[in-house]
Amino acid sequence: MSPLRWKLLAGLVFFAGNTITAAVPFPDPAELPVRQAWPDPLQFLDGSPVTSAADWNDRRRPELRQLFQHYMYGAIPERPATVKFEPRAVYKDFLGGKGTLKLVSVSFGDPAAPTIDLMLVVPNSAKGRVPVFLSINFCGNHALSEDPRIPLARGWLYDSCKGCRDGHATDAAHGGQAQDWPIGEILDHGYALASFCTSDIDPDRKEFTEGLYAWLASKAGSTNPPKPADRGTLAAWAWGCHRCVDYLVTDPDLDAKRIALVGHSRNGKTALLAAAFDDRIALAIPHQAGCGGTAPSRGTVGESVQRINTAFPHWFNANFKAFDTETARLPFDQHCLVALMAPRPVLLSNAVEDQWANPSGQFQVLQAAEPVYRLLKAGSVGATAEPGPGKLVSSRLGYYIRPGKHSMTSGDWRVFMEFADAHFGRGR
Repeated sequence: MSPLRWKLLAGLVFFAGNTITAAVPFPDPAELPVRQAWPDPLQFLDGSPVTSAADWNDRRRPELRQLFQHYMYGAIPERPATVKFEPRAVYKDFLGGKGTLKLVSVSFGDPAAPTIDLMLVVPNSAKGRVPVFLSINFCGNHALSEDPRIPLARGWLYDSCKGCRDGHATDAAHGGQAQDWPIGEILDHGYALASFCTSDIDPDRKEFTEGLYAWLASKAGSTNPPKPADRGTLAAWAWGCHRCVDYLVTDPDLDAKRIALVGHSRNGKTALLAAAFDDRIALAIPHQAGCGGTAPSRGTVGESVQRINTAFPHWFNANFKAFDTETARLPFDQHCLVALMAPRPVLLSNAVEDQWANPSGQFQVLQAAEPVYRLLKAGSVGATAEPGPGKLVSSRLGYYIRPGKHSMTSGDWRVFMEFADAHFGRGR
């Protein structure tokens, strides 16, 4: 083993669960070599090859997780010592009796900590445990349904959300996005749907933070959460996904081995990151996730690393800003994040008019992740060229593109269910 490789491996400290948060003596960004070609996922940082599945699982996969946290997303916080689940309400007559609505509070034993309001809808027609889509929403659980029993989100919301003013929801916000969340169809198809709002964890504002990072700072004896350029909001939201999974695996109505994670746009970036770091998530659908998610950082189409870091400095850590104009120094690209999903299925879905998300680059990301899936005997993309609009590639490295723009629609959900059916052994 080379001295550099030993030095890097010796620096890794593994915590319980899926989070690796120890400091590692990685080089400064300016000291990393320039690589115009995408880094080989089956090559260690020191250049030596991954020669077996054990090499991948025991060493390269942990190394990549640490690299992504160190150079891009920031550390995903550890699971708190206390995680509490409190049922707030159960309504068995949701959607005219199609489903049972459960409102669950996920808290952490400290009044200063954030609280996640998790909404779960389970089909009443189910016989036995059902698979579940865990979805991240922008505008609050109340926006997904007109049912007034779903409480308004407590945290800050975008004014672009229907019925929201001055960063907060009003009664007019109920059902504001219901047409894009076909809950009835999801239930009819035999799936449960769980959802939570990102603002429960960390508001999507660069100016300041309240929630997870403020709480962690106070626990550490500081009143200063990370500055916007070093905050890692996507990592915080991924932590929120993991805490929701903590609950989902305990719910007696759900199949803990068939949890699919869905997110759109910035929430799609989060979905891929969260799934890559939590093997309890059986399938990931990062929808139109683009730069910082499913599009290559070295890409020349659509949003760039410099642009996303300028517009949303709080999403990534400070190290990632060092690659604004030098993406070729990144010791990974987003195909390596997809590879961390292996052998689990992942679907990259896109829209023809959403070139800002670089759909063709995303197909190349899937192709570049293939060597890891092959190593683990999990197949490949199943297509040698990017498919045309409306054709689902349902292999474990899945791809879909449709006509239209940057959005998540009820039609997209039908594709999500078709993809999940293919891998969860279902069919209707």
